[in-house]
Amino acid sequence: MSFHTRNTIYFYLHGKRIALRDVSPSLTVLNYLRDELHRTGTKEGCAEGDCGACTVVVADLNQQGCIQYRAINACIHFVPLLDGKILFTVESLKTNHGLHPIQQAMLDCHASQCGFCTPGFVMSLFGLYKTADKPTHEQLCHALSGNLCRCTGYRPIIDAGQRMYDYAQALAPEQQSALTHPYSAQETPSAWLSQLHELAAHTESLVIHHQQQAFLAPRSISELSHYLLAYPNAYLLAGGTDIGLWVTKRQQHLNTIIYLGQVAELDQISQTDEYLEIAAAVNLERAYQALVQHFPELQDLHWRFASLPIRNAGTLVGNIANGSPIGDSMPALIVLGARVLLRRGNTQRELALEDFYLAYQQKDLQPSEFVQAVRIPLRTSTQILRVWKISKRFEQDISAVCAAFCMEYQEGKIHTIRIAFGGMAATPKRATHTEQALLQQNWSLATLEKAQAALAQDFKPLSDMRASADYRLHVAQQLLHKFYLQTSGSSFVSELGDLHD
Repeated sequence: MSFHTRNTIYFYLHGKRIALRDVSPSLTVLNYLRDELHRTGTKEGCAEGDCGACTVVVADLNQQGCIQYRAINACIHFVPLLDGKILFTVESLKTNHGLHPIQQAMLDCHASQCGFCTPGFVMSLFGLYKTADKPTHEQLCHALSGNLCRCTGYRPIIDAGQRMYDYAQALAPEQQSALTHPYSAQETPSAWLSQLHELAAHTESLVIHHQQQAFLAPRSISELSHYLLAYPNAYLLAGGTDIGLWVTKRQQHLNTIIYLGQVAELDQISQTDEYLEIAAAVNLERAYQALVQHFPELQDLHWRFASLPIRNAGTLVGNIANGSPIGDSMPALIVLGARVLLRRGNTQRELALEDFYLAYQQKDLQPSEFVQAVRIPLRTSTQILRVWKISKRFEQDISAVCAAFCMEYQEGKIHTIRIAFGGMAATPKRATHTEQALLQQNWSLATLEKAQAALAQDFKPLSDMRASADYRLHVAQQLLHKFYLQTSGSSFVSELGDLHD
């Protein structure tokens, strides 16, 4: 089977068309910028997407043909993933008329001291500047959730984020450009749009061979399946928010990488009468926006899942396929009855998400098989959902415990109940003994106490740097108590009434 391929990466940087050949597939954007182009405004802080000093912005075309802007972490983003995009660094904001409105606002608000973190903050603000019109304080905080500052303090940075729009409005006509123009619902034609359409004309699959490495970016599911059958030990790459750390932290050599991001069928969110389907290349931000429309109770988990640059790059299905015991998506999806759609060649099969995890880092995946999508059943009118994440930091932190509860209550008794936890076992796991203690019971304090005792049968958690075993079990029992308090009494009856309405 033959496919049309090319061996050159094409993207735009600062108005210049870049063509790269013979580049390592695991070369990070950060190292490329600093070592090859000497654009040192982009900093290395943590090398794991945790501090934001390396933040850059990429632009590409969405499914409607409009430009979309995403802040990402350059330290864990591989250069071949820039193919077909425009890359903006802090140097890109330079204008012929002085500072960019964002930079001027940072200066006037005294939002920088040592300056090391400042370029990252500026680029996160630039991503917001191009995607939101005069955001709220909360939106600003979420946009900056992946940026750490150790000396300035966040208040003046937030002030700069609020003031940058006023500076944009005050620009003289000759100072206005696509670079300085903030978000507009009506994207006006620009050189950037022309550049992206030009890049989109390269419809061949990108295939790079460099020394002992290979990078394959198929354009269709059939091509992806073909490559996986040919290279069963290849690393599947979606957003790189996990695999990137294998390179930067473990110094791991990746022989063959197969990238999902160019497969149009995998960048889809669809809905039937029965379920919401989120395909493998849909990033976490889009995925959670879709989930929250159907399950508003997931909004807090959405904001707390990771920083915006991580959600802009990582994928929901990647979080599922990775199978981490502290993956925050899985407990919520498990209690909602989610199923994974698996594919090998032309063969598909479907599996309940809770059955996908066999043991620590072991999944029910055959060689050359991959997770094509996750299917989440649409909610029923009687479904009560709660999800809580417990961690040391509110944002950008790994869970000590993540708990999810989904219940239906009929005629004074618990009709159905599904409970799942992350951080309590070697895999995300349902609390089956606890569920049995609750099923068909009156929702009372006596029932709650039996269910809390049953949790000790379901889980024997470990102690680690995030929490002790005793703490985890105690927190899990208290979260069950919190669920009881929120779903019993008059407030619960009122909620049921609202759902039926």
